[in-house]
Amino acid sequence: MTQPSPAIAFYERHPISAAQIMARLQAQRGSLDGLSPPDLFDHDQDHYGALAANDALGAAANMAAGKTVADFCAGLGGPARYYAHAFGVSVTGVELTPARVDGAAALTKLVGLEDRVRVVEGNVMDVPLDDESTDAVVSQEAFLHVPETARALGEAYRILKKGGRLAFTDWVLHEPMTDAEAAVMKRGQAVQDLQSPDSYQTLLREAGFTVVAVDDLTAEWGPILEKRFAMYRALREETEKAGTPSGDDAFYESYALLVALVTRGTLGGARFTAEK
Repeated sequence: MTQPSPAIAFYERHPISAAQIMARLQAQRGSLDGLSPPDLFDHDQDHYGALAANDALGAAANMAAGKTVADFCAGLGGPARYYAHAFGVSVTGVELTPARVDGAAALTKLVGLEDRVRVVEGNVMDVPLDDESTDAVVSQEAFLHVPETARALGEAYRILKKGGRLAFTDWVLHEPMTDAEAAVMKRGQAVQDLQSPDSYQTLLREAGFTVVAVDDLTAEWGPILEKRFAMYRALREETEKAGTPSGDDAFYESYALLVALVTRGTLGGARFTAEK
C-alpha cells in the first residue's frame, strides 16, 4: 500500500480540524445555523499571529477588492475566508490533504462564502491554475512541508500576472539543527525543506522574482509558539473526548522541540514579499 505524503499524514492527525471546529461551535452556540465569517475567526486561523498576520500578508500582497488570490497550502481555508471577507478578493486555495479540502468546503459553506472562496485539491509543486491568472499568491508557515520549495516558488511565478505579488511566511533556519533534532522535526512536524533567509532570497530570484522585503518575525514567534503549545496540550484532551483527531506523541514531542529551537535562535520565522 502506498504511504501518504508526510504532509498529508501530519494534517490528517492534526488537532485542529473542521470536525473539531464545528464541535466547538456547536457546544458554544447550540447550533451551526446563521454563522457569518467572523464567527469562525477565533477557531479557523491555524497560523502564527492570527488576524494581524493575515492583514500584514494581505497588505504585502497588495490585496484589493476585485483581485484574485491563490493561497498555497490553504489548509481549512481560514485565511482565505478572512481575505475574502476583509479585502473583498476572490481566493482559490490549493491544498494537498483531501480531508482538509473537504473541511474547507464545509466551513466555507457554513458562512456563505462559496462564491468567493474555493479550496481545490492539488500540489503546490504542480498548481492546477493557468499561467498569469492570479493577482497575488500567499502562503503561511507551509513551504517547510513541501519537498522542493523551488518548484513551489516557480509555480507561484508562473500563475502570477506581471506585477503580481508573492507574500508568504515560513520557518527559517538561522543555524543548522543537529541530525537528531532534524529527525524529530521531520517525524513530528513533517518538515521537508527548510531554508535560511538568504537561501530563500536566492530561490526567489532564481524563480524570476524581485525581492521586495524580508521581515524577521523570530522575536514575535517565540511567545506565540509557547502559547500555541499550551493550547495544543489543552486541546488534546478536548479532541479526544470529542472523537476528533488529537495529534500523536510525535507531534507534541516535536512541538516542544520547536519552542526550544526558536527560543535559542536556531529556528525562526520570516515574511517574504516578492514581485513578478
